[in-house]
Amino acid sequence: MTLRERLAAIDERVAAAAHAAGRDPASITRVVVTKFHPPALIRDLRELGVHDIGENRQQEFSAKVDELHDLADLRWHFIGQVQTNKTRAIARAAHSVALTLHTVDRAKLATALDRALAEEDAGTLDVLVQVNLTDDAGRGGAAPADAEALATAVAACAHLRLRGVMAVAPLGEPPAPAFARLARVAETVRSVVPEASWISAGMTGDFEEAIAAGATHLRIGSAITGNRPAHG
Repeated sequence: MTLRERLAAIDERVAAAAHAAGRDPASITRVVVTKFHPPALIRDLRELGVHDIGENRQQEFSAKVDELHDLADLRWHFIGQVQTNKTRAIARAAHSVALTLHTVDRAKLATALDRALAEEDAGTLDVLVQVNLTDDAGRGGAAPADAEALATAVAACAHLRLRGVMAVAPLGEPPAPAFARLARVAETVRSVVPEASWISAGMTGDFEEAIAAGATHLRIGSAITGNRPAHG
């Protein structure tokens, strides 16, 4: 299948899942994850009408932002974990492109981002609170019980705008109940910031279940982009 055909096939499935859930497909943002793919692929995607691009490695993300600076209507989504020493690089990118950071998982990171954005005069960064839906504390994300406190910490940061929540479905568990838990956490976060209505959930193997649970942003990679190129 060509890139165009793969994109169309996914969009058909998204629309079908949305209709099955009684939702408007236009209310769902399809983020194409382009990790390890060259900037040329993003240009091809843009020619096909794609505006939302996901990356999860800071150096690769920053390099692509620089190389694709002429594509001013792209909306970037950073979906990888962020160490506090990388916040300045994120802030620099936010200065020049539309960016949402999906992986704020601790108050210390929120504070560091807030400070870096102020120092870079980068304006306001859209962020999501990442929620860990597993019992493994080593996985990325705040525990569901801690999400309200984290949302409160984010809301207190002058340069962060809390948009909602993000999570990855656990391995070895059906995704539907996991996404139902995330939807409940999203309600709690909205009690802190009522307009934080985004739910970033669902990847290639489980986005239909995520849509049924209310996901507003899907993160889909190889089902659209094809296999990743070899990398070192």
